[in-house]
Amino acid sequence: MKVLCISGLLLCFAVLQSSFSLAQTHSTDKVLEQVSSLLAEPGSLPLAVRRYAKTLSSYYLAASARLIWQDRKKLESFKNRVQFAAIDGLQPKNYPLNAVEKIVESFGTLPETDQAAAELYLSAIFLQYASDIKVGRLLPGKVDPNLYWHPKQIDFAAALAGVSESPTVDSFFDGWEPRIPAYKGLKLVLSFYWDLLAKGGWSKISLEETLKPGMAHAKVTDFWQRLAATEDISPPPQNVVAAGNQAPLVYEGEIVEAVKRFQERHGLEPDGVIGRRTVLALNIPVEERIRQIVLSMERWRWMPEELGDHYILVNIAGFDLRRVRSDRLEEHMRVVVGKPYHQTPVFSNEIKYLELNPYWNVPYSIASKEELPKLQRNPRNLQARGFEVISGGRVVDVTSVDWSQYSRANFPFQLRQRPGEGNALGRVKFMFPNKFNVYLHDTPSRSLFGKSQRAFSHGCIRLARPIDLAVQLTSGLSGWNGSRIASVLNSKERTIVNLDQPLPVHITYSTVWLGEKGIVHFRPDIYDRDRKLYAALFGRVTPGP
Repeated sequence: MKVLCISGLLLCFAVLQSSFSLAQTHSTDKVLEQVSSLLAEPGSLPLAVRRYAKTLSSYYLAASARLIWQDRKKLESFKNRVQFAAIDGLQPKNYPLNAVEKIVESFGTLPETDQAAAELYLSAIFLQYASDIKVGRLLPGKVDPNLYWHPKQIDFAAALAGVSESPTVDSFFDGWEPRIPAYKGLKLVLSFYWDLLAKGGWSKISLEETLKPGMAHAKVTDFWQRLAATEDISPPPQNVVAAGNQAPLVYEGEIVEAVKRFQERHGLEPDGVIGRRTVLALNIPVEERIRQIVLSMERWRWMPEELGDHYILVNIAGFDLRRVRSDRLEEHMRVVVGKPYHQTPVFSNEIKYLELNPYWNVPYSIASKEELPKLQRNPRNLQARGFEVISGGRVVDVTSVDWSQYSRANFPFQLRQRPGEGNALGRVKFMFPNKFNVYLHDTPSRSLFGKSQRAFSHGCIRLARPIDLAVQLTSGLSGWNGSRIASVLNSKERTIVNLDQPLPVHITYSTVWLGEKGIVHFRPDIYDRDRKLYAALFGRVTPGP
């Protein structure tokens, strides 16, 4: 049994359940005096309190200090919040719920010193919960070296002041939790899936062959009921269920349309054909979906508190870009991201300028690993593709070099590709200078945007409609419009267009989100980042979707 020693006084939560034969009410001033005395000797405080001793002293030793947990309604509200931490994507077991419940049961009968100790203990638990919900439980860089969010700072004293002034803990956390719309959306999704779990979730469906529209099959009713569980379709009438139990139903009509909707929101080809990948997605259990939502919520806690009034958001796992202004979606397009072994990093920055008709300065790793063998086989072929060889700042004749004497270890040249139709960056790139040398750009490989999963690049982000985005971002610049951009592009001359105001760009990784019209989307964990985060949070790896 855990015993809590404070200034020589044993505070045992098992004892707190018993009745004290002391007066039911105590002077607030005397309790505050006891709080001050306890904070004067932080070494005697329990670890949970010592962790926040500086913040607690800042709040409780101020002239304006007032007790927070004397308010019975607020105390009950806090207990309930911890008990149902799952609604926030947190785990009740990470907080001393039993201790909180025992304090709630006995708080009115405690002597003043124990009330002061309980006040500090509850505030320390509150601050831990406030930290977890605001900035997450882990530092991003400790989880994955491809995550580069700057750690957010928390004003813990403001949190204590805020909850003291709020009528309930819930009303405080409604304003305290991340205000990012994507986070709010995930919280709604999580609530829906917890409800599905309480109803029993869904059963797995086996299917030996591919089910195509127009075919009759005994599993059609099973698929209908499975899709109804996640509201992709209304539940089948009882007469349909009964008929399906007697003879195979024809897979047609609204059930086919429901499958297409399910496929689209899971990143599958929305053809209505129920094959292996669709069955796998349908059979992912509700518990796994909940874990996926919880992990995505954790990532959003790491992000900047303010995304900006006007910003671009790229979701690597969703293969899409969204441009948002005043919480309204103004642009949505497909993107191609890095291959699993050339992962696109996660970070925030600002687009400062556009480059029309860009040169492609080939990264050294690509030049020495991928292009050097081509130079050794046929240097003129590389020249025909618009590449130049740079040495000492000057262009050298590609045929004048003995390429056989070079390898990845001693490759001394820089390669660049001139502007043109075949340029790997296409006709425009959007620059937000960063240490990863990652940016948004056009591409001549247009066919890749027709694929459902689009992880094909070396790390940069290719845009499906880059010219549209260029016109949008330059629309407020003097002298720039769609016609001028078209004219510059036709000239093939490299041109820099500086933005008057840098535009925030946030590159994220979220395998689940709430999209337009309240539609929930799930995607596979292409970079294995959900598995890494799950292992970091819970100490073991779970199979990913």
